[in-house]
Amino acid sequence: MSGHWFSFSLPDFSYSFLSILFEGIPFILFGTLLSGLIDQFLPARVMTRLIPRRPAVGICVSALLGLVFPMCECGIVPVIRRLVAKGLPVSNAVAYMLAAPIVNPITAISTYAAFRGQGPEEFTALRLGLGAFVAAIAGFAVLNLPIRAVLKKSVLDQCGHAHDAPRHEPLPRRLAAAMHAGTRDFLDVTVYFVLGVAVASVFGTAINQEIFLPLALNELLAVPSMMTLAAILSLCSSSDAFIAATFVSFPAVAKLAFMVFGPMIDLKLLFVYNMVFTRRFVAGLAVGLFILIGLLSLRLGIVFP
Repeated sequence: MSGHWFSFSLPDFSYSFLSILFEGIPFILFGTLLSGLIDQFLPARVMTRLIPRRPAVGICVSALLGLVFPMCECGIVPVIRRLVAKGLPVSNAVAYMLAAPIVNPITAISTYAAFRGQGPEEFTALRLGLGAFVAAIAGFAVLNLPIRAVLKKSVLDQCGHAHDAPRHEPLPRRLAAAMHAGTRDFLDVTVYFVLGVAVASVFGTAINQEIFLPLALNELLAVPSMMTLAAILSLCSSSDAFIAATFVSFPAVAKLAFMVFGPMIDLKLLFVYNMVFTRRFVAGLAVGLFILIGLLSLRLGIVFP
């Protein structure tokens, strides 16, 4: 099956599929095991003390938590589901979920290393700053939404009903319960993840990427085209900067948009987010972030040409 813009190759698809799968699975495993430990060992009252009570301050703090608790986008969703069940406000959870893959030390170091010779300090600072700002804006937007419009009913039913494990329970039994909860989360997330990886691999290998090259000459088109490419490629936030740095013909703001939008929304994440959030919310989040990041990136291109 072939065409000028579309050509499917099973070996290319298999290589891309397995590459993304093997890159993401360790992070999913880590995230789901962490979610199980949270379920058993993190008392619900700790969450209420960790985040400031004032919503505005709490959202801003949540957008910076990745500096202390770094997480990859592949493994953060099960952690978020568990934290919401433990009492973390949904607005704070969304801010942390979107920011943590970008605003963390690992991503900062990889971005700096990838853009050596292209202004690494500026790219790193702008990426982390824009990531935190966009995540906070999303958190404030969620703050004004009814919770039933955000969370799936199955997740909503767990909120307020997460019971802490009794302290007198033997440690081995609590660890076994944590592993059981983590395994259940791993199977849930993996189903969505595999579907998303398959879709991303088809787009990444079957569509001729040369269609994006003419767009590099027009900044108004370069930014949305790079964001679209980031969603299609579904790269990990710890490695996507090395890919972005290779697009030397594209303006800097387009590469910045690539590195901010991709870790927040890509094809695999659209499937994974549906594990926790309603389909309407996921669709609205994707469109809203695309517009917001695009406009902010273009604005930065005017302020910092």
